[in-house]
Order: sequence, then structure tokens, then C-alpha cells
Amino acid sequence: MSADTSIAPIVVTAGEPAGIGPELCLALADTDWANRLVVIADVDMLEDRAKTLGRSINIQEYRAGEKLTTHGLRVLAQPLKNKSQCGQLDVANATSLLNGLRRAVDGCREGEFSALVTAPLQKSIIIDAGIPFTGHTEFLAELTHTPKPVMLLVAGELRVALASTHLPLREVADYLTTEIIVEVLQVLHTDLQHKFQIDDPAIVVCGLNPHAGEGGHLGWEDAAIIAPAVEQCSLAGMNVRGPLPADTAFTPAAGHADAVLAMFHDQGLPVVKFAGFGSAINVTLGLPIIRTSVDHGTALDIAGKGIADSGSMLASVRLAAALASA
Repeated sequence: MSADTSIAPIVVTAGEPAGIGPELCLALADTDWANRLVVIADVDMLEDRAKTLGRSINIQEYRAGEKLTTHGLRVLAQPLKNKSQCGQLDVANATSLLNGLRRAVDGCREGEFSALVTAPLQKSIIIDAGIPFTGHTEFLAELTHTPKPVMLLVAGELRVALASTHLPLREVADYLTTEIIVEVLQVLHTDLQHKFQIDDPAIVVCGLNPHAGEGGHLGWEDAAIIAPAVEQCSLAGMNVRGPLPADTAFTPAAGHADAVLAMFHDQGLPVVKFAGFGSAINVTLGLPIIRTSVDHGTALDIAGKGIADSGSMLASVRLAAALASA
């Protein structure tokens, strides 16, 4: 897919500077997309990373409405407090990283940018800075006053949404309610229609327990919480079915599905990453902006070694552009 020059630029945040995010951004300079992108990052950090990788990258200061004049990257400068080093986290830089996200969101909401693509952040360093932070999804929801953000993972034609996200497993059952699952299904259904242009999306809902509770012998939540949510959404006209045992919900035996709703993080993500690790994409549904992200972490151990796979970043940019053009 070629870059659509009719849409506003896509903004990319470089993520944790000690990780591989900066080099994923540098890789974008080698694509046909470079002229449609704006990277928010510390300029010195990007130049230092390029030197570490033995690369020469032309960096042009971003000015609204001005296109890239030569091969390289347009960068909206967001200075770090301290100089970054590969693999070495620095709590002093946490505030700068979140300020960059705020600038990106403001630009998206004002129409300056058509979509946001994020490189991975290191949650621990932001928390260590004294800032409550559970992840991009929750932070972007707070910035945009979104009551129910939904995490969707995409790998080719496979789409997996999550009813709960970053919760310890022992807390998941207490968190899930019929109302929450209905809200998630409503957001998923609406964005599959409006952002993915699927008129009547078919959604399969996973059970929480093995065998979807085995008629109550392996847990009561499936019958008491999940099934009523599915029934309520079905009566509202949604093409939704379940709860299905999670070990079959992702197989052909479950029938066609435009998306599968998993009940918790590690019920859905292993399937997506097995299907498309290195090219899978994280999409935040429910937001008033388009946001996609890579499907992996900061990879501090390989930062600066020139071996980071940029496949998921490139896929995230392509999907963001497609959603923005829809």
C-alpha cells in the first residue's frame, strides 16, 4: 500500500529511549512513508542512535504543512532531561516521554495529525518516577476522556480484543461483570464497523474458565456473567456468539469471526503473537483518535545492536494509514 498524500501526517512517538523504539523510528526513513510521518523524539538521541548503528540520517525539523525536502525523517523535538544510553533506563526522562504523548494526542484531536503510532514504553520507569501508569491504552484513554478503551491485537485477518488488560490473573474474575463485557462488545462492534469498515462484524466471545465452565463444574462466571452479556448484545442486533471454550474459539471449528473477545491478557495475546510475531499490531479502540502500536516491548537487551525487527512498526504505520483513509 502506498502512502496517501491526501491525509494529514501520521505522528510516531519514539518510546523508551534506552530501548529499540528510536531505531524502529530510524527504519521508517527507509520507507515510502517517510514524507507522511512526523516523529516525536529527542533529536540528539536519534542522531546518537543513528551513529551507533553506523547510519547517516537526515533529520528535518517539523513545521506544520511543510513536507520533507530530502530523504530522512521529520522530527518534532521533545528533549529528554538526561542523555540516553542504550539499555540503561533513566527515571529522569519519564516526564518527557509522557509530554511527547500528550503533544501527539493534542495534534491528532486538532486534525494536525491523522493517526498516532507508538513505539513501546517501559512502564516500570514511569512508575518509578512517581507517575501512576499502567500502559499506553489507559493513559491515552485518560487524555481523551474515553470511558472504555479496548485493546485489539491484529495479525493479518486475526483480530483479538481483550475484556481486561493489565491485571494480575487472580484479579480478573473479580473485575469482570456483565456490564463491562457489554461495554467492551459495544466498543468492539462499533469500531469494527466504523474504523475497519465491516458492516456486520461477527464476534466470538471466549469463556473465562476451562471448557467455558463445563456447565458450572469448572466455574460459574461463564454462565452467570459472560452468557448474559452475549445474550444482551445479541438482542441489541450484534452478531455475537459465546461463551466458547478458549481452546476452540480461535479454531475453524468456531466458525467465521471478524474478531474474538478474550477475557484476559494472556488468553488472547499468545494466539496473536504465535500467528504474527514481529508483524502484529496493537490498536486502541474506543478513542476519538486512531492509535496503533507495535506488539512487543522495549527490548533493552538488544537496543543499539542493529538487530531489532522493524516489521511490527511498519505494519502499525500501514494499518494507521489505512484506518485514517477509511
